[in-house]
Amino acid sequence: MASRDELLERKAELERQLSDPAVLSDPAKIKAASIEYGRVEHELQALERGGGTEGLGARQLILEIRAGTGGDEAALFAGELMGMYEAYARKRGWAVTTVDSNPTTLGGIKDATLEITGKDAFDVFQHEAGVHRVQRIPATEKTGRIHTSTASVAVLPIAQESDIEIKPQDIELEFSRSGGAGGQNVNKVETAVRIIHKPTGIAVRSQDSRSQQKNRETAMMILRSKLLEIQKSTAATQTAEARREQIGSAERSEKIRTYNFPQDRITDHRIKKSFHNIPEILAGKLDPIVEAFQTAAP
Repeated sequence: MASRDELLERKAELERQLSDPAVLSDPAKIKAASIEYGRVEHELQALERGGGTEGLGARQLILEIRAGTGGDEAALFAGELMGMYEAYARKRGWAVTTVDSNPTTLGGIKDATLEITGKDAFDVFQHEAGVHRVQRIPATEKTGRIHTSTASVAVLPIAQESDIEIKPQDIELEFSRSGGAGGQNVNKVETAVRIIHKPTGIAVRSQDSRSQQKNRETAMMILRSKLLEIQKSTAATQTAEARREQIGSAERSEKIRTYNFPQDRITDHRIKKSFHNIPEILAGKLDPIVEAFQTAAP
């Protein structure tokens, strides 16, 4: 690894390149400079944490939540899961960043990506990966019929630059304005970044920061993490199958956990245990479920 002074000098040079009109007019140069900038930034962060990335372990993770079967009700449930995870993480003193979210007009989310950092965070959240099913009577239901909807959760440890190589020619960059609920622009500059990995078709988006460069770094970090997960579990040609291992197809029949509101019962089908007081758990009091998994672990 280069020295701190060398990295700072290289970072300053790359920042100059990324503000140079000659570079900004050439997509290939933008890609190459962006990837190099991300690598330098990660090495600097590693030095500040005490040298190298080995000590980082699984303290950082990417958590993706996606509405599945059930339309508006599924989106509302996905939003509740997102709120539950955010509240629990903050209760544990972990840092939570909403990298990207796609809200609906009714207050739910179509999908969202969170970055969570904290001691033992991955050990806890890895058990949340899979399809979550909710059974309840929607507020708009006139006949009192119980509806079943789903949301899927994927949990990925954050990959470092040294873990996986991404070639500049393999990615495509898109820039847009960061958007809020209802299509309102929260930033009038094109700071939101979407990266498409052409060999696998994976697309990631980051819009949390008002800095385009910071969003590029975050999007690249998420892309590396997804590619590393695929590399660990299957060949790149089986991308869809690798993602489906965690996310599933979000069909009602596939589930790891059921939230039954009429009976105020949450059932985890893997450890065959039930928990009560759904409102409290969705408010972030996940401790009973977390402790149940810790007890069940071999």
